[in-house]
Amino acid sequence: MIYKKLLKPLLFKTDAEKAHEWALSMASKTNNSPLLQTLASSIYNEPRIGLEQELFGLTFPNPIGLAAGFDKNGTTPKAMQALGFGFVEVGSITAKPSEGNPRPRAFRIPRDHSLINRMGLNNEGTDVITNRLSSLDLEIPLGVNIAKTNDASIHGDAALRDYLYSYEKAQSVADYITINISCPNTGEGKTFEDPSALRDLLAILQPGNEERKPSLVKFTVDIDRKNLENLVRICEDFGVAGYVATNTSSVRDDLKTEQAVLNKIGNGGLSGRAIQQRSTEVVKWLAEITERKKPVIGVGGIDSAQAAVDKIKAGASLIQIYTGLVYEGPGLLNKIKKSLA
Repeated sequence: MIYKKLLKPLLFKTDAEKAHEWALSMASKTNNSPLLQTLASSIYNEPRIGLEQELFGLTFPNPIGLAAGFDKNGTTPKAMQALGFGFVEVGSITAKPSEGNPRPRAFRIPRDHSLINRMGLNNEGTDVITNRLSSLDLEIPLGVNIAKTNDASIHGDAALRDYLYSYEKAQSVADYITINISCPNTGEGKTFEDPSALRDLLAILQPGNEERKPSLVKFTVDIDRKNLENLVRICEDFGVAGYVATNTSSVRDDLKTEQAVLNKIGNGGLSGRAIQQRSTEVVKWLAEITERKKPVIGVGGIDSAQAAVDKIKAGASLIQIYTGLVYEGPGLLNKIKKSLA
């Protein structure tokens, strides 16, 4: 109630990215203060029994995780643990630091309970972020989301080595690694969801090797079942531990927001309630394709307890939220936990 009645009206009066920076600043301060962590936990974290599970050798106290994108630089995991998340995924991180795309690059579309962003993989770079995470003493699983550096001059073998650098550096700090093959916000506009490109990438990363941390592959929401089946077959050939569904969308179908507003915003990845049903469908496909033998993390439009239940019923073992937090605040976690319990 504090968030929706007091903070949200203030935050929504300012630019979406500035509001995000404020939230990130507050969470980072909490991350570095045991006192603030205790306070946050007393307000928001209501532990629920019966939600714990083990997946790919990791214990998740509850199935609700923070999605990649909120904390690109790994400055808030302890704060998120205090709020009651069952796991946290930071990133995307890239081998080289990047300032991302020019501002403005993040936009709210409240009529659709959604966001559009073209951040462009802004982050401090793999070296800085993994060094920061190396001193982290976290009680919940930590995922690290890796992507290719947003630089169109890095392609071919150089792009594979770029991925490999982040992947190997993340091994020492991550409990699991998400290989982001679908980010639409890079300069050249291409992704590793091309089958031959994905095969080349996984061949160099070798995620199935025993010494590797559990590695998941994240897909776009803008995928049809046939292409998804082809990509999953490739992933299974290389021993991928699970899947994340889904990333943002470049499609603008059936939105309530006026076309003039969308035209003014321009390109970017759509997240939130607008992709909820499509994301859930991809989760269902993945569960069917893998015969529920591999964990699926469902993400996309989870802004209510019912949306979370729908993802899990579709086949998600775990779920992640981000845009839902923007609209609903940290109280969303307890609503979901209560419903699942």
